[in-house]
Amino acid sequence: MQPFSIPVQITLQGGRRRQGRTAFAASERKRNPDHHVGDSPEGPRKLPSSAGEDRAMLLGFTMMGFSVLMFFLLGIAILKPFILSTQREESNCTITHTHVLDDWMDCAFTCGVDCRGQGRYPCLQVFVNLTHSGQKSLLHYNEEAAQINSKCFYTPKCHRDWNDLLNSALDIKEFFDRKNGTPFSCFYSPDSQSEDVILIKKYDQMVIFHCLFWPSLTLLGGVLIVGMVRLTQYLSLLCEKYSTVLR
Repeated sequence: MQPFSIPVQITLQGGRRRQGRTAFAASERKRNPDHHVGDSPEGPRKLPSSAGEDRAMLLGFTMMGFSVLMFFLLGIAILKPFILSTQREESNCTITHTHVLDDWMDCAFTCGVDCRGQGRYPCLQVFVNLTHSGQKSLLHYNEEAAQINSKCFYTPKCHRDWNDLLNSALDIKEFFDRKNGTPFSCFYSPDSQSEDVILIKKYDQMVIFHCLFWPSLTLLGGVLIVGMVRLTQYLSLLCEKYSTVLR
């Protein structure tokens, strides 16, 4: 009977190969002490992401971009005029007299794509007395009306129907005539020698608050969404590395 030399030889060869692989792995670990189990040989792994996380990231960046756009638009349309406008304080006014000027004001209007027309509108003047000082002043509807035409209470939308413009001015005149002697709230400029007083403020403190609050809230929400998604991805990667080391 022949001895079992071949299986023994195979077993010895397999043992030598296993010893060689173990020695090679040990030498690799010595040469790369910073290499951790579970790391890719090509470099550190990227943070894992899912379709839901990608959508959340897109939503966060969209919110941040939209908030910047709101800051830009509201800054030009509201914040800049508010900063450049004259600071006014609230007071009480009483009507002294109202009248419509005989000389109407010129204006221009559009009636189509290539249609332009010239019109005229009545100039209503409303004079009031400031209660705290007794100064006689000319009342305007708001800051914009005072800038467009400093002689009139308001500037109506220009069009061809002069009778309609006149009737609107007479209705407003009748309204103020009924308030003759009754004090009402108005706004004046204490630092200016101008006699202009406005009835309502176009941009008050509450409008400015909303112009700053909602874009800031949108920006903060976008930053929080992006930050939470990145934190979740980082914690997921740490858990994966830890579970690989335990195995």
